Amino acid sequence: MSTEGGSKAIIAALGANLGIAVTKFIAFGLTQSSSMLAEGIHSLADSGNQVLLLVGGKRAERKANAEHPFGYGRSRYLYAFIVSVILFSVGGLFALYEAYHKWEHPEPIENWQWVPVVVLLIAISMEGFSLRTAIKEASPQREGRNWWRFIRETKSPELPVVLLEDTAAELGLVFALFGVSLTLVTGDGRWDAVGTAMIGLLLIVVAGILATETSSLLVGEGADAADLARIKAALVGDGVNGVIHIRTMYVGPDELMVAAKIAVVPTESAVEVADAINEAEVRVRAAVPEAKLIFLEPDIARS
Repeated sequence: MSTEGGSKAIIAALGANLGIAVTKFIAFGLTQSSSMLAEGIHSLADSGNQVLLLVGGKRAERKANAEHPFGYGRSRYLYAFIVSVILFSVGGLFALYEAYHKWEHPEPIENWQWVPVVVLLIAISMEGFSLRTAIKEASPQREGRNWWRFIRETKSPELPVVLLEDTAAELGLVFALFGVSLTLVTGDGRWDAVGTAMIGLLLIVVAGILATETSSLLVGEGADAADLARIKAALVGDGVNGVIHIRTMYVGPDELMVAAKIAVVPTESAVEVADAINEAEVRVRAAVPEAKLIFLEPDIARS
């Protein structure tokens, strides 16, 4: 699982969100629309999130040392989890607060009425470009899975985060356009509040999905059933009769740890046992390239 595709998607999303955020804040300053403010905060939070993902990817590249013998691969999970918290607190909760305030004190959009509509249409186009980039980079890694399964099962956090963020951003812009358009048509500012509340609820749902998935990876997920079957099959070979028990865990998106007790052929030669273990490691890495940390304990199967 290369990080290259994830980095391209993150940079594309960062560039789009920074430009969109500035435009939205200008539109808010001219119209005082709460939907535009919520969307501006949303884009600003997304920009910060993408910076965090880039930082996490960079920190994960540090070499293993005595203090962290398994390396820093889980930094990518940690920063993805922080992103989900920021999306919830900064984006979702702020939007809900602003919606409540606007509902209690509704105001029509009287100045520069065409500005928010034009800004939102341009933003929808720019976010569409960012989402298309994320889809293009993620497609080779889907391996025939639908998008929901990909988000649930992938061990690389960057692409699912960007995919969900961009999807939420696109839907949020549609919600904002809905609220602003009805406010302009009816003159009732409560429609602006409704659009803002929809944005807030959307962000909270997306943040919940991200938090659930990344926290599971932080705690430690093992290989999926297909990879586990391949590893067990690869362990058996010359000098190895079977697998007594096995444990796996991802210590980073690209690094799977395998610990197993294997049944070796009874022999008095330590050299033969060592050769059998070394050959088993080679077979496992050929079957599942992510299995970079392999610890095998030889034993003799007993009834």
